[in-house]
Amino acid sequence: MLFSKEAQNKFIKEIECLVNQEHSYIEAVLAMCEKYELEPQIGAKYLTKPIIEKLEKEGMEYNLLPKKSPELPV
Repeated sequence: MLFSKEAQNKFIKEIECLVNQEHSYIEAVLAMCEKYELEPQIGAKYLTKPIIEKLEKEGMEYNLLPKKSPELPV
């Protein structure tokens, strides 16, 4: 399934709406993928850079992704 730009904007707005209703970005993206019957890997292609950054931050907070270290290990 390919999204038009309008459908992509709706997808993003629905994610933001769920986040405003106390869902995490991870939960919101997965819920929208389920609603539109998309695999998460396919749904990820339609996300904007700010949402991807927020997902990465949540992933690091939940220890699902390694934390980025701004310093060199000593």
